[in-house]
Amino acid sequence: MIRIDALWLSAAPLDMRAGMDSLLAQVVRVFGQAQPHHAYLFSNRRGTRLKVLVHDGFGVWLACRRLNQGRFHWSDGEGGVALTRAQFDALVLGLPWRQLGEDGVIRIL
Repeated sequence: MIRIDALWLSAAPLDMRAGMDSLLAQVVRVFGQAQPHHAYLFSNRRGTRLKVLVHDGFGVWLACRRLNQGRFHWSDGEGGVALTRAQFDALVLGLPWRQLGEDGVIRIL
């Protein structure tokens, strides 16, 4: 498995036609650099597609996810947001990750 030490969410929407090189350039623009063992998440404007770029220390991995119903709950604004593993797990399922409590339970929608 790929070791991931930190998860970062890019708040600005991205054109999902972007490939690895374009995403890597976006990571450098938003986060300053691509750190080894860090994952960077991007979404399209509608919030129905997600791309994850992972730097494993040797190269770059790219994964995509599409929701057939609903939307990903995304952060507003510009820049990047650090995510916990529980927030990431909720986000990729389409759940409101910002409402996640300390105990991993969503109580407010």
